[in-house]
Amino acid sequence: MSEVAAAEKLTRKDFVSDQEVRWCPGCGDYAILAQMQKIMPELGIPREQIVFVSGIGCSSRFPYYLDTYGFHTIHGRAPALATGVKIANPDLDVWVVTGDGDGLSIGGNHLIHAMRRNLNIKVLLFNNRIYGLTKGQYSPTSEPGKKTPSTPFGSLDEPFNPIAVALGAGSTFVARGVDTRLPHLKEILQAAHAHEGFAFVEILQNCVIFNDGAFDHIAGREVRDERMVDLRPGEPLVFGKEGDKGLQFTPDSIEIVEAGEADVWDPTRPAGARAFRICQGSEYEDLPVPVGIFRSVQRPPLEKLIHEQINQATESMGEGSLESLLAAGETWKVD
Repeated sequence: MSEVAAAEKLTRKDFVSDQEVRWCPGCGDYAILAQMQKIMPELGIPREQIVFVSGIGCSSRFPYYLDTYGFHTIHGRAPALATGVKIANPDLDVWVVTGDGDGLSIGGNHLIHAMRRNLNIKVLLFNNRIYGLTKGQYSPTSEPGKKTPSTPFGSLDEPFNPIAVALGAGSTFVARGVDTRLPHLKEILQAAHAHEGFAFVEILQNCVIFNDGAFDHIAGREVRDERMVDLRPGEPLVFGKEGDKGLQFTPDSIEIVEAGEADVWDPTRPAGARAFRICQGSEYEDLPVPVGIFRSVQRPPLEKLIHEQINQATESMGEGSLESLLAAGETWKVD
């Protein structure tokens, strides 16, 4: 980091690029972009140390609109490219922006292995339950019965739960935000950035053209207090317009109780069993949809382990020479 860059006080305007933002009017992506541009200067990181990587889809135009380094890569491969960037230069602040189609369909394998490896990268998955860029086909998160051009009689698939996927794949930080709850979303993004390791953030996001109102039943102004519960570390699981209801874990289920009897949320439990149960509660029971931080545990990031291993090997075996290795013969021997 240069002294000039370190001394420079950045503002939101410094992270706004000169590119025209090309999303449909009313798209939830605008709100997410605005929050990202707001928090970037607060992180205190020079722009030349920040990289945004994306795949294909509406959300994947993100790197164009931030005045940082960026890669607009191929469909589903953003986690793979971000892996290479982070391992090659661990000092870079690496973010991945993807969607429910790009990240969970063609890119699903890359995503789960990046989670498993625990690279110190941050993945934002915009979930609008539809393929927007290709004009409205159903996606891996579309609800059963969804009628689209590719499922004219209604989809028959059971959808992915992105939070359950992330927990199952071993992501050390897992969270969910909503594009219409901006202060809460800002908190989530800041917490994801502060986490040392892989951070996965699902953002429930509205597609005004092809799936308008997909989350109105949980995030609409009239119902959100009753239909969502905030997972705040160290605070009770309380919800309701009057804040009079709570959630309590039992051996077999999650029960709705009075606020004073609500369990306190702890995302640092290593096994994550409660996180897995609560993320699926609204799918099988009449429970509010959880938003906030599901899991936050510590494990050494992969890029740190790789460079430690390289340094140890170099100390014991010397620098080595790629040219000598390539010219050593037709076969290589690894002891």
